[in-house]
Parts: sequence; C-alpha cells; structure tokens
Amino acid sequence: MSVLNHLKDTSSELVLSETEKSSINTSISTLRARLNDWFGSSSIVQLKFGSSTRGTILPRKADEKSDIDYMIIFNNDASYKPQTFIDRLRKFAENKYTTSQIAQSHPTVVLSLNHIKFDLVPAYESWGTKYIPAPKSDYTDWISTSPNDFNKELTDKNDANYSLIKPMIRLVKYWNAQNGYVYNSFELEKSLVANSYWACYNLKDYFFSAIDDLSSWNLPQYKKDKVQRAKDIVIATKEYEQDNYPYAAESEIKKLIPEIY
Repeated sequence: MSVLNHLKDTSSELVLSETEKSSINTSISTLRARLNDWFGSSSIVQLKFGSSTRGTILPRKADEKSDIDYMIIFNNDASYKPQTFIDRLRKFAENKYTTSQIAQSHPTVVLSLNHIKFDLVPAYESWGTKYIPAPKSDYTDWISTSPNDFNKELTDKNDANYSLIKPMIRLVKYWNAQNGYVYNSFELEKSLVANSYWACYNLKDYFFSAIDDLSSWNLPQYKKDKVQRAKDIVIATKEYEQDNYPYAAESEIKKLIPEIY
C-alpha cells in the first residue's frame, strides 16, 4: 500500500456508516418529537447545524467527542439571559432522558447517547439574526451567529478542489482528536478552508499542504510540540518517497494517521 492509498482508505473509514447515520436520524426524530411535546411545537424552532451538516463529522471510533450540534430557538420577548433557557433545556432533558445521559457544558446541555452526543444549544432570533449564549469569557450575554453560513463556503471550496477538501478535513480532524484536540474543531475547519492549495492534485497533496500550513504561534508549548511532530513526520514521509522507500514512507505516515480498527 502507498501513502496515498493509506490516506484514501483512512478517509473512507472516517465517514459515518449507514448504520450510524440511521441511528443518529432516529435519535434526532425522537429528540425533535420530545422537544415539541415538552415546549409545544409553536414555541420553538429546531435546527441541526455544525459538522454533521457539512459532511465533516467523524465517527465515534475516531473521535470520542464527535457530536451533533442542535439549536433550539426560543421566543425571547422578555429579554431573558441564557441561563434561563439552559435551565429549561436541562429540565426537559431530566424529564425525557436518564440522568446519566445529561451534562451541562456552558453554553449547552449535552445528551450522551450510546452512539452519539447531542449539544443542545439555546438561542433566540431577532430581526432575522440568531443569537446564542456568549462564552463565559465575553462581557456580553448573547452573541450573534449564522450557524450554517460556513457550509456553503466549505462546499464551494470542496467543489473547486476535486472534492478533496472534505476528506482532507476529516483526516486532519482525526489527527487533531488523536492528539488531545490541539485545535478547536470548528476553528480548525475554518482555517483549512481558508488555506490555498497550490499544485495539489490528490488527497496526499492536500493533506501534506494542510499539515505544512498549521499555525502554532498562539498555542502552549505542549501543543506546539504536537504540531511540530506532525510537520516532521510529513517531511520524513516525503523524503522516504523521494528516495524510493515506499514501505518506510507508509510506516512513517501511519505515525501521524494510524489505521482505524
């Protein structure tokens, strides 16, 4: 097997199986029905967003933090603060799910099911703009968001690059998950889409370019070390290939992208 074939095969393994998709869709249907039953279908709007809508979500076998981002848009004419809606979602979860499945991770309520996690994100909409709870470090309660605007940007980039951006992103996200989440997953996707990929024609070219372009200037030292190790492995892999040592090259790249079992 070549380095390219290993990356292709691994990227294919990083796509949700039909069984996983079916289980997730069943859970979403159940969640939607329970939310409507609890709050009233006229009181909320439900919206799935995030990597599951972009085709870049990883299976749990590759990323234990893989989740479905699910927005619940409430009426907020009374100008409530985020905690009011977080509390409402937690009470809903406690009534409809077992306690062991529920956790609060500001600003979301997390449902941990056997096959996937759901991040329930409270929101409200005003004059066409959606607002979600701000991070604790911010000096405001709510921040505006356009949850699915990035989807088109990623799709356009993927279409313009031989449909290799999404499989490349899955590979880099797999590396990120295997290394303790060096980067925030969404920020990582945005940076990968923003990159330029000159003289890239296959998945190996795109993956090597993505690793070469990883920035570590604002990371703590232990994360910088992980990024540098990734870059060094790519350099070594290229050298083995140039010297016509395909088995050594394949062995080297597997240090960065191990096989999935």
